[in-house]
Amino acid sequence: MTLTPLGDSAVVLTVGSGLDETSLGRASAIAAALERDPLPGVVDIVPAFATITVFYDLTLINGFARFCGELEQRAARAGATLASGGARIVELPVCYGGEFGPDLHEVAAKSGISSDEVVALHSGGKYVVQAIGFAPGFGYLGGLAERLHTPRRATPRTLVPAGSVGIGGVLTAVYPFATPGGWNILGRTPLKMFDATRAEPAILRAGDHVRFRVITEEEFVAWK
Repeated sequence: MTLTPLGDSAVVLTVGSGLDETSLGRASAIAAALERDPLPGVVDIVPAFATITVFYDLTLINGFARFCGELEQRAARAGATLASGGARIVELPVCYGGEFGPDLHEVAAKSGISSDEVVALHSGGKYVVQAIGFAPGFGYLGGLAERLHTPRRATPRTLVPAGSVGIGGVLTAVYPFATPGGWNILGRTPLKMFDATRAEPAILRAGDHVRFRVITEEEFVAWK
């Protein structure tokens, strides 16, 4: 574990590297423990991939060195690997192709397989939310089949519809809002991925396990 200052109001704890699920589980467990019993002066805790960023109010901590020492001790106590069986499983219905997935055929061509095979590979994957970012509720999902790794579009779209499911490099994700974006769009979910009026606004949390379920266009419309 390493601690790295991030400006004068945050410190980053790094517990691993890359898209390793074990490191993500450890980071999630540490973040949860720190949220349950935060150090004085802590204002926010953000887990992502194999890191936990702890934001603090400099005027409320008892010296940076002491703060980091206490933070490291608490993180070490909470650093046991999170058992995969305890992870939350989220299922997302997706209608692939057509107007909902304008890049499906292009991804298939680049991958050297059929569009149906792309859908089977993508919907059959087991994904883990590595981080939440870019927009509220936007989850970066690791676990994409290597055959589907596709660079982002050379020219981003000015508007990607909310619920769009895309591929960006080695990751897949769902757009919670209509925003500009350069990911390759395979389909769309009828679920509202973020709603500020709900008790828990975002459907996805870091550390969640995600599965995609194929639905038809008729099912998509009926869902609406």
